[in-house]
Amino acid sequence: MSYQATNDTAWLRISDPAFPETTSCLLDEARRQLEICNACRYCEGFCSVFPAMTRSNAFASGDISHLANLCHNCRGCYYSCQYVAPHEFALNIPAALGEVRQDSWERHVWPAPLARAFHKRGVAIIAALGLGIALIFWAMRALGPQDGEGFYAYMSHNTMIAIFVPAFLLPFVGLAIGLRRYWSETGGRRITFAHLRGAFASAAKLKNLAGGQGQGCNFEKEDRYTNARRHAHQATMYGFLLCFAATSVATLMHYILDVPAPYPIWSPPKLLGVSGGILLTLGTVALALLKLRSDPELGPKRVWGGEMAFVILLFLIAMTGLVLYAASGTAAVSPLLVLHLGSVFAFFILLPWTKMAHAFFRLAALIIEEQKTR
Repeated sequence: MSYQATNDTAWLRISDPAFPETTSCLLDEARRQLEICNACRYCEGFCSVFPAMTRSNAFASGDISHLANLCHNCRGCYYSCQYVAPHEFALNIPAALGEVRQDSWERHVWPAPLARAFHKRGVAIIAALGLGIALIFWAMRALGPQDGEGFYAYMSHNTMIAIFVPAFLLPFVGLAIGLRRYWSETGGRRITFAHLRGAFASAAKLKNLAGGQGQGCNFEKEDRYTNARRHAHQATMYGFLLCFAATSVATLMHYILDVPAPYPIWSPPKLLGVSGGILLTLGTVALALLKLRSDPELGPKRVWGGEMAFVILLFLIAMTGLVLYAASGTAAVSPLLVLHLGSVFAFFILLPWTKMAHAFFRLAALIIEEQKTR
């Protein structure tokens, strides 16, 4: 059976051999549930998924992938729905869209087997962390500088660049391939400034996690609305961005202004890094606690371990960075530096194949939604 995608998206058939059997099953179940939701429309004001859903009466594969990546898994629709189990319709939109969303990342990002491994298994992420720590330890022992100040007394600047530039740039190749495939499947078009402005405004405010009326979501409180998850995500997102800004500013100061590290506490890299580290630590702790209290049946249950391991990895990066700064000038610097840099290396080398991919795919979905509504 064929379905016509909206907004000039190409014809797609679930029976197309380009879709694995597992993907076909996930799309079929999501389509069944979306068609029931589209007939009911009780949840129309909950988030951007439901207004987007009402634009068509039939859903192509690309439409479903788009809706799945708009979904923030706030679960408000589930707790308000009259058709959840034990009703014979047995709707569970958060889980159905969560599975399609997860599958879209795993199918599109290259190479796909890595995505499946690291999304599903926290053990794989821990193994990558161990490898990163071992690499940093070896570099400090074998390539340690003869002199230097601060962290450069343990590892030279050139050694850090040689290790982290490839670890930062090469994974973006796999991510870029995935985003290109996703863009094609979901009907993305030429991007304008207005599209970017609307998408980034929504992402900056985490608008969809605020619920339809700004009351928040039901992620961990069932019938009680709360903004706790939105605030935890904001702390994590802005903490990460501040830490990334600190590294970027330090790079500019080193190469353009010829002001190498170490930097004093009142310098831009330290102010950005410390504030970002505190926010990232608090945000990841909050996300982990919320995840422990939430119902795993209302999301892609098979990737729970991988998601939790990724949150722990982010926490480890932030916490070791803060402790490392506090331990400056002590004997604890060397082991802390190995742990911190090993964590950072694992994070970047795994970037396309962990939950971090959701930030890029969700931004792409927000841009496409701007295109479809303008």
